[in-house]
Amino acid sequence: VGCDRSKNLVDICGEKHFQAFVCDALSVPIRSGSCDACISIAVIHHFSTAERRLATIRELARLLRPGGTALIYVWAMEQEYKNQKSKYLKEKNGSKNKEKEMNTGTAQSPLNDQGPDNCSQDSAWSNQLLNDFKDESCGAMPVADFRLPVHTNRTSFHSQDLLVPWHLKGHRKKKKESIDTVVVPGGSKELQELSPVFHRYYHVFSEGELEAVCRSLDCVKVQKSYYDQGNWCVILEKL
Repeated sequence: VGCDRSKNLVDICGEKHFQAFVCDALSVPIRSGSCDACISIAVIHHFSTAERRLATIRELARLLRPGGTALIYVWAMEQEYKNQKSKYLKEKNGSKNKEKEMNTGTAQSPLNDQGPDNCSQDSAWSNQLLNDFKDESCGAMPVADFRLPVHTNRTSFHSQDLLVPWHLKGHRKKKKESIDTVVVPGGSKELQELSPVFHRYYHVFSEGELEAVCRSLDCVKVQKSYYDQGNWCVILEKL
């Protein structure tokens, strides 16, 4: 049985005759102790506080029967480990795996290919949020700069908390909608439509962090902790 926050993804599972439903990882509507095994891939790194990340793992453990196991994958801060670069760093824009990556959404590969043309757009988006927040303050105490860094795709991480741009592929604008354009490099006057960009929050885990969070729970024990292609991974057993 599968579950996801995205109704569209759950609908795809239904079309393929798999059992899946929409839910929140913090509150899964399944009876306690009813699962032999649970898998959480590329989910927990989207929760924005340590308390919520811990609560998600506790909820995962609640579902397991005694002796049941859970596998957790989260994105790693260390994309170069033991002198080896992850697949995420090795793959470049325009690679043969680009289409496959966009369709599968692996744990360590967000569904985007950010180009240099997006830098100013990302900065403007963040500045606008800050200005809007200040405007709503109506002269109250100075507002701290809460902006998160926007990650550049296929590069190492410089912050554990960041925004990753996701470019919506295959978007078609209606005739009456305005179209953003960009001049094609090389002096060409040809114009191309820009894909909509959405920013998704990530907390990338440093070495030992995921294991430490899991060990803080009395109801589970860590069977194994390891690194796999840009991800930190843990196998838990329910006590």
